[in-house]
Amino acid sequence: MGKTIRQLSEELKLSKQAINQRINSINGFRSKHTYKVKNHLEIDNQGVKLLANFDKQKQQERQTNRQAENDKDKNIDHILLKQLDVKDQQIANLQQALDQQQKLQIATVAENHQLKEHVRKLSGLLESSSSTQQQSNDKDDTLSNNVNASQSKDKNDKQDKKNVVDTDKKQKKTRKNKAQLNWWHFW
Repeated sequence: MGKTIRQLSEELKLSKQAINQRINSINGFRSKHTYKVKNHLEIDNQGVKLLANFDKQKQQERQTNRQAENDKDKNIDHILLKQLDVKDQQIANLQQALDQQQKLQIATVAENHQLKEHVRKLSGLLESSSSTQQQSNDKDDTLSNNVNASQSKDKNDKQDKKNVVDTDKKQKKTRKNKAQLNWWHFW
């Protein structure tokens, strides 16, 4: 036979409100485990067992929920660890590429330095050879200048006379051109 809420509250040492809350929290409890006798609501034996073991069931539900959350957290942790491993590998690859780039850069700078030194040496050799050639040319020039000095004097005199005549002609032409130009010819 069933028990009333009052009897059950005294047996479980809970208030009537706590019993009602437990009844309401279990889905379909009223329709399956309660019935009315006169003005009282009675709970069958199976319902009484459910309400008596309510705390144990809640604890089990909480444990299963916690276990599910822990499993979910472990899965998330596992996924995050995999992602971290992938990122670490990517960083290592990038670091290796950066190291190679820096080595190439250093090699290029060293090669450029060697080339500059080689160019300096070559330019030094060219300057020294050109200075020795110039000294030999200077000696030849002084000898030929003494011989040709008289010949060049005659040529210079003729050129001077010619230049004087040419400049006189040019001055006459510019005067004529200036006389013919008016202000409207500038446009």
